[in-house]
Amino acid sequence: MELGGGNVEAPGRGPRVLVVGGGIAGLGAAQRLCSHPAFPHLRVLEATARAGGRICSERSFGGVVEIGAHWIHGPSQGNPVFQLAAKYGLLGDKELSEENQLIETGGHVGLPSVSYTSSGGTVSLELVAEMGRLFYSVIDQTREFLRGTEAPVPSVGEYLKKEISQHMASWTEGEETKKLKLAILNNFFNVECCVSGTHSMDLVALAPFGEYTVLPGLDCTFPGGYQGLTNHILASLPQDVMVFNKPVKMIHWNGSFQEAESPGETFPVLVECEDGGCFPAHHVVLTVPLGFLKEHLDTFFEPPLPTEKAEAIRKIGFGTNNKVFLEFEEPFWEPGCQHIQVVWEDTSPLETVAPALQDAWVKKLIGFIILPSFESAHVLCGFIAGLESEFMETLSDEEVLLSLTRVLRQVTGNPQLPAPKRVLRSRWHSAPYTRGSYSYVAVGSTGDDIDLLAQPLPVDKEKAQLQVLFAGEATHRTFYSTTHGALLSGWREADRLIALQDPQAQQPGPKL
Repeated sequence: MELGGGNVEAPGRGPRVLVVGGGIAGLGAAQRLCSHPAFPHLRVLEATARAGGRICSERSFGGVVEIGAHWIHGPSQGNPVFQLAAKYGLLGDKELSEENQLIETGGHVGLPSVSYTSSGGTVSLELVAEMGRLFYSVIDQTREFLRGTEAPVPSVGEYLKKEISQHMASWTEGEETKKLKLAILNNFFNVECCVSGTHSMDLVALAPFGEYTVLPGLDCTFPGGYQGLTNHILASLPQDVMVFNKPVKMIHWNGSFQEAESPGETFPVLVECEDGGCFPAHHVVLTVPLGFLKEHLDTFFEPPLPTEKAEAIRKIGFGTNNKVFLEFEEPFWEPGCQHIQVVWEDTSPLETVAPALQDAWVKKLIGFIILPSFESAHVLCGFIAGLESEFMETLSDEEVLLSLTRVLRQVTGNPQLPAPKRVLRSRWHSAPYTRGSYSYVAVGSTGDDIDLLAQPLPVDKEKAQLQVLFAGEATHRTFYSTTHGALLSGWREADRLIALQDPQAQQPGPKL
């Protein structure tokens, strides 16, 4: 008897489906499946005590801060996260305005309101803008190699450095100004590391870089917190669907499993949990972060994954981008200031130095955005990526507060600047079920690896169908690293199962 196929279940009973992971990919898949009558037997197993995954909003400082996902990237009609947020009434008039939806940012981060140097001065915003134009014009060129032009170097970082070195030849200023220009460019490199979720742009593959698709729209935030979105999806699910605090230890697939409650029925998949509980299923939709898969690759699947899929998991990049929030009694920044840049004058993207992280981790901090005022709180949100970001996770709050107070006194030139009242930060690398922030296409991998990761098991179409399906941001070839990529991937896998049960089904929503 064929196991787990579309027609083996008794009439009216429907297949048993397990979704592993309650982030937006898992919730999206569950919501789509629950809305179809063929799937009355659905459970979502979530390792932690809450839904949302890398969407995590916390009440703090008298308001809501985003520990995880921060912006809707490209909030426009082609973005399903934007569409859902609008449907649930989670956005303001400005975010919903047509004008906002039409803005083309090219995926570039906006320029700072003020730029401080490590010696306590400020940089003219004209010079910052000039370096920004140079950096982003070269970044835009990196996307051209997708069109069949042979990539001259393996990584985005090497290409950026080669082009910037050529531009330097035409700089006519004195040595000090040239050094300052390079230091500003170094900040832009660090910003791009945060955007890509990588330690260095030298790790990001050049040839497939242009495959990532930027949607139109000026990136926007959720006034009441990003988690309002996942909470709405969660609320739409039947009450008993979510099972919290249920980490999965192993997925046994291509088997013939039975359970006492269903005599005579066999299941091709068995999900074994850390607490010893076992769930047999016809289909499993796996939505765990790539960082978790990388760490547990050798023990998580029985039998082991096909070699090609395991290789894809190893090759695709997955890095850390953390935030650090600082609360101040009084703002030291000017009214209307939105973004503070910090430029370390002794740095250059053309020089690779690896000083001890203990001393130098703060130099990877790109600066701070000023959060909208909460009641009487004044809050800065800093961003830091890579190994320095992971090192920050090992420090105590007191150590981080001390280091950043020192940095802010140094760059503002005010040794009396009052220390922040409080610090709060994300620790995505240490999070045991996440192990980082989001994926990127690393040197040695391509978009084909993303597609390989997304391919259901078993690969042989003649065998039992769609036993283990894969979703999550790292499985979306053009929207990896985003919440809309994650949501679309969950819908994609739900639609595969719906099509298996009901080949005539009309699929709702966009097929991006």
